[in-house]
Amino acid sequence: RGFGRIVRRGSTRASATNDHTIKIDARGLDPRSTYHYRFRALGEISPAGTTRTAGEGNADAPVRFGLVSCSNFEGGYFSAYGHLADRDDLDFIVHMGDYIYEYGPGDYGPGGEIGRVHQPDHEIVSLSDYRIRHAQYKTDPDLQALHASFPIISAWDDHEVTNDTWREGAENHQEGEGDFTTRRDRAYRAYFEWMPIRLPAQQTAPTRIYRSFRFGRMADLHMLDTRQYRDEQVSGQTDQARNDPERTITGDAQMRWLKKGMSSGRARWRLVGNQLMITPWRAVAPTIPFNIDAWDGYTADRLELLQHISDREIDNTVFLTGDIHTSWANEVPIDENTYPVTAPAAVELVGPSITSDNLDEIAGSPPRTTSIPLEAGIMADNPWVKDVELDSHGYAVAEASKDRLQMDWYFITDRTDPKSDQSHSHSWQIQSGSTRLSEADRPI
Repeated sequence: RGFGRIVRRGSTRASATNDHTIKIDARGLDPRSTYHYRFRALGEISPAGTTRTAGEGNADAPVRFGLVSCSNFEGGYFSAYGHLADRDDLDFIVHMGDYIYEYGPGDYGPGGEIGRVHQPDHEIVSLSDYRIRHAQYKTDPDLQALHASFPIISAWDDHEVTNDTWREGAENHQEGEGDFTTRRDRAYRAYFEWMPIRLPAQQTAPTRIYRSFRFGRMADLHMLDTRQYRDEQVSGQTDQARNDPERTITGDAQMRWLKKGMSSGRARWRLVGNQLMITPWRAVAPTIPFNIDAWDGYTADRLELLQHISDREIDNTVFLTGDIHTSWANEVPIDENTYPVTAPAAVELVGPSITSDNLDEIAGSPPRTTSIPLEAGIMADNPWVKDVELDSHGYAVAEASKDRLQMDWYFITDRTDPKSDQSHSHSWQIQSGSTRLSEADRPI
């Protein structure tokens, strides 16, 4: 911590080509170990950062991590990041996307009312626009503190480009905003420049981010990309094209990679970083899905993956999900019509948004009022949903150990308060070898 023993050092040059960002891949470090790092440039010394390595070391040690997503700068202050940064017991943070938002000032959230206004002052489209937006988010002191406290394993969702992206377009890509693929590639370039993520192979897969991490014999983490390779979303909730076996959310290559990685893994827990909810969510009528931008709109891919998990008896699969701005604890059924007689294939744990609008803000209702009967209705219509909370912002913390995996949800009091308090809300657990959730008595 005091930099009295330097184990690795080196030099590199920043330039405008990469927006004055740099990538340092420190080799030769011990696995499952803590290191401190800093930078010197132009006579200045940066604040020190702390990180941990993954790998095979300390193979049977528990793995503890944070889960975050959906951090809209104009949505409020990032106090949830700050509370996470104050912890000293985490191995890493999983960020499941919507790290930035593309909208112009005042388009989404109360930013102008609290003095947090997006830069540049329009929806971002050009490479310069995306770079400026990333740089603005990095000025937030709570986000800075989080990056300086833990390694962050991240994946993009849609707002890193624009809302509801798919392979060849997006809901929020309009006529007059140029070619979509050009816009997407600009957004991806800025993401690779500004985020702590290794650059993919430039010759073979220059925008690939699906990848795996190993944490001893305790956990493998497979990070997905459910945006870049997907077919266009179906036209509506009753559109039966969502069941078309030719439609994909992952793309064929990624699906093969995921199935192979899950089959060949020898860790006790298989964690899947998953942008969009994989659990079925019925609404309006027993057979109508609500969220067709998620796996409910691509049921063939979902069935292929869940059947693979079930047929090969791949135990202890846990999907770690963001996107939906709300908190869920789900058992993931292979066939919702035979649940609970047929055991679920996995569980899914969904973390809340850092600041992005959830139900009470979208509906304009006081917190914990209209949401309460809706939550009860969701669980009644979807019995595999064991818990759902639609109003609160915050984060989640999970620990994978020999006997169980537990997740704790923490909610902040007020997203518009930079010093917002937090409190533990609830905890759920899955015992090793089971696919059933149960409430935990206390936080980790």
